Amino acid sequence: MTYDPELYITCAVSGLAGLAMVTAAGLSGWRGWLTLKQQELGRAQPALDATPAQPSAASRIEMADLKERIRKLEAIAAGVDL
Repeated sequence: MTYDPELYITCAVSGLAGLAMVTAAGLSGWRGWLTLKQQELGRAQPALDATPAQPSAASRIEMADLKERIRKLEAIAAGVDL
C-alpha cells in the first residue's frame, strides 16, 4: 500500500472547494430571504400608519359581551354572589 500525498491533497482541496460553494449558495439564499422580508415589512408599514377604521356594530356588541363576561368572572373570583 502506497500512500500518495497528492491524492490526499487533491481530495482535501476538492472538499474545501465544495464546502465553499455550498456555503456561498446558502449565504446568497439567506440574503435573498432577508431582502424579501424587508420588502414585506416595507409594504406592511403604510397600513400601520393609516387611520384606524371605526369598529362595526357587531364588533362593539361582541366587545361589550366580552367585558360583561370578564366582569362576571371577576365577581366569581372575588366571591361575590350575582
